[in-house]
Parts: sequence; structure tokens; C-alpha cells
Amino acid sequence: MATTIGPMNSPSLSPAVAAPSPAASDSLNRARTGQWLVVAGGALLGTAGVFIEEANQHPLMTVWFRCAFGALTLWLWGLCSGKTSELRLQARGYAVAVATGFLMVLNWGLFFAAIPLTSISVATVAFHIQPIWVMLFGALFLREPVSRLHGLATLAALCGLALSTGLFDGPEGLNLDSGYLAGLWMCVGGSLSYAAVTIIAKTEQRVSPYALAWWQCFVGTLLLAWVPVAQGLPDRLDTWGWLVSLGVLHTGLAYALLFAGMVRLALGRIALLQFVYPLTAVLVDWVVYGKVLQPLQLVGVAVMALSLWTLRKPTPA
Repeated sequence: MATTIGPMNSPSLSPAVAAPSPAASDSLNRARTGQWLVVAGGALLGTAGVFIEEANQHPLMTVWFRCAFGALTLWLWGLCSGKTSELRLQARGYAVAVATGFLMVLNWGLFFAAIPLTSISVATVAFHIQPIWVMLFGALFLREPVSRLHGLATLAALCGLALSTGLFDGPEGLNLDSGYLAGLWMCVGGSLSYAAVTIIAKTEQRVSPYALAWWQCFVGTLLLAWVPVAQGLPDRLDTWGWLVSLGVLHTGLAYALLFAGMVRLALGRIALLQFVYPLTAVLVDWVVYGKVLQPLQLVGVAVMALSLWTLRKPTPA
């Protein structure tokens, strides 16, 4: 929802009329900062596929390492910055932290489990319907208005994502057997869980972004502690390097950036900016692994980029 600060191109106006108020200026600066934080976090997450591919571990093992090294990284950063006191929460805060931690593990687990049942392209398309849930939940439960522009841009970005995966480039049709349908339902469940995390991070302001990110990683580490016991730890040094980097960069740092940005933005903007992640992933796959994008995929990337461009001027939350 746009906020008119004052008429443009009117040099004859007095400074008292033309200049934005301090409150409006602070709100715009807050929204602009939040937008860049979410973009940075999403772009960083978009490179995670390289680390996952090179680590070549069981999906649950990868999730556990993301949580464990993410929690360790955030704790060390908290010690250096004096933020560890924020980890002591009130009763409701602990409930929020545990709930979002469980939801994050659930959405990661469902997504990785869905890939072998469908395909990377189909799973990605189905999973990234979650921005639609974010706007729907925000409108229904938080009464937050969503502009027509944001709604149309989000739908356009979703269509662009579908094209960019190459789903429509192959001549073969979809195999709608029971396994395939189960994979799609897993993606829907994962997208709903991640949308719920987004809503909680936006509305529960008594828990700091740092504390929320750390508790999510800590809860995930505990929930999946049985995985390294059952699977055994990696025996290659390079595998440890990829997994450590995945936890430090793509969990600890990336989610700290995302949650710090989310609390500064309206839900409509959060929903659309989350397409930075898949857009970056498509481009990284092209550059790093030499995967040539087909014409329809290039159209999809262009549609997603254009949708993101519509949000270049932030609106105060």
C-alpha cells in the first residue's frame, strides 16, 4: 500500500510542505533496510543448492547439519555481539521458538522427501506456492490489506517460477500415480509450514530475530539428533567443509538476515520478495553447473525479475 509523502517535482513548495516528516522518513528507511535484508537472505539461500549437491548426503543428514552448525554459528555471533541474553525467553516466547523450529524442520523434511517422488522442478514449483498462503493468512487472520499490484505481481512471479524450472519444456506428460500425488501433498504441507513461520516471525515481536533464528536451529538439532547416530558421520574432509559452510552461511547468516528484514516489512512485500530465493537458485544452477536454460525458462526468469522490480520502492510496514 503506497504512502504519499508529498508532491513530486514541485520546487516552489516550502520545505515544511515538501519534506517528509521524521516519522515517515524513519518508516521508509526501516522498510528499505528490511527489503535489502530479505533480498540478501534470499540470494544467499539461492546458492545453497551447490553446497547440498557437493556434500551429497542423505536429506535428513543435511538438514541436521544445517541446524547444528547454524545454531553454533548464531550462538558464537551472539557471544561476540552481546546478544546471548536474548535467548532467555518468557513462557510464550519459548512456545513460539519451539513451534517455529518444528515447522522449519517439517518444511525442509517434506521438501527433500518430495523431490524423489516428483522431480526437482515439480517440487520447487509446488513448494513455492507458499507466498500465496502468506498473503491469504495475512488477509484472513491479521486483517492486513494486500494491494492489487502485490497480488498480481505474486501470481506473475509464481507463473514465472513454473516456467523457469523447465517443467513445460519436455514433451512427456505428468505421471499422476500415488507416489507422485503424495510428493505434491508433501510440497503443499511444506509450503503451509513455511508460510506459518513467516506469519509468526512477522507478528511475534517479543522474540528477537536473532533468538528466533537460534531457537529454530536448536530445536531442529534436537529433533534430528538421531540421524547422525543412525546414518554415521561423513568420513570425507571436503564433505565436512560443504556441510559446515551450509550451516554457517545458509542457515545461521541467511535466516538471521531474513527474520531481521521480515519484521520491517508488510506481508505482501515479504511474500513477493521470497521469490529472490528460487530466482537466484535457477541462475546459480546455470552459472555453476552449466545448465543451459531453454527459451521458456528464460521467459520465466524475466517474469520473476519483472515482478520483483515492481517492489523497487519500499512502502512502510
